[in-house]
Amino acid sequence: MTETTRADATSAETTADDRPGVGSTPAAVETEVLAGAPPHRLARLITERLMREGLPMAYTQVVPKDAATLILIDRTGSEPKVLVGRRHAAHKFMPGKFVFPGGGIEPGDRAAPAATELDPGAVTRLMRAVRHPSPTKARAFAMAAVRETFEETGLLLGRADAGATSVAPLPSPAGHAAAAAAAAGPDAAHAWTAFARAGLRPDLSALQFIARAITPPRWPRRFDTRFFAVDAAAVAGRVEDVVGPDSELVELVWLALDDAEQLDLAPITLAILAELDHRIANGFRPDLPVPFYRWSRGRMQRSEL
Repeated sequence: MTETTRADATSAETTADDRPGVGSTPAAVETEVLAGAPPHRLARLITERLMREGLPMAYTQVVPKDAATLILIDRTGSEPKVLVGRRHAAHKFMPGKFVFPGGGIEPGDRAAPAATELDPGAVTRLMRAVRHPSPTKARAFAMAAVRETFEETGLLLGRADAGATSVAPLPSPAGHAAAAAAAAGPDAAHAWTAFARAGLRPDLSALQFIARAITPPRWPRRFDTRFFAVDAAAVAGRVEDVVGPDSELVELVWLALDDAEQLDLAPITLAILAELDHRIANGFRPDLPVPFYRWSRGRMQRSEL
């Protein structure tokens, strides 16, 4: 892929010339890929992909559910690779698609302890365009991304327990399991208990908030997803046998960004990979703009937080 220009990196909104069918021929639309496209064209390309695939806008309006996703990046080789998992074919939502680990926010994500906290700039961006914003809510997005990654892949991202911080006084790790079970349900309680047993707590300072996207309206399921990225070096432990034929994710694949179009990925996933590629090309700095994708006036719009 090519490096983004400064104009691409700071593009805040798609222009009128980026409307589907405007400024391009059908042949050009078919051959242009999302994986290497500059940011100012991604919203138009997502819209075109959705239209070609049959945008399912026939359901009762559903309020998007807050969600978080974590992208693990391996930059030890000649080109960056990201970890994606293939969803079980029996899932109602995106069956068989390759996705990043992620899911909904649980109540326990707000209070679970961490070894370090998010970059203040990320907290500020996470609170933009949000109802009832707060640093605690922003933190919960990052914690959910870490928890969901463990639940779906068995990977523990964190640091040793010593010197951990939290947003509120918490019991010891042994007592925290019971508190989490009451507040967040068995799945979240199991995840944070696993961290405690491994002597680890999430290292939120290692995470970068890189994108946000809302599922188009009148889909059967809608999510308001915050995408985080972290270097694979942040993986501090692993629980085996989490991924398999009867699990939520049936396989995990390390994918070179240039190979993104070869797998069965949702259009927004391809766009986020393109955004990540531009971010890496510009130094993978936490102060870079964070794109925000949402459906408006019959097409996907890209702005920046």
